[in-house]
Amino acid sequence: MVFKYIDILGESTKSFEDAVQNAITETAKTVKDIRTAEVMKMNAIVNSDKIVEYQAVVRVAFRVRRKEG
Repeated sequence: MVFKYIDILGESTKSFEDAVQNAITETAKTVKDIRTAEVMKMNAIVNSDKIVEYQAVVRVAFRVRRKEG
């Protein structure tokens, strides 16, 4: 088997956990057979001394499939 890794930035106004889930959910719409997700980095966007957005850089691994034929 061969796997490919891509880095995805997920965002949320709720939490880091939600940002990670958003990254996986959106990636799964176009990438099939996701096997692992590793949180590489987390950032918080701050405005007027308050966190307004959570960001998570997620490294996603998925299986590479050959085209039949």
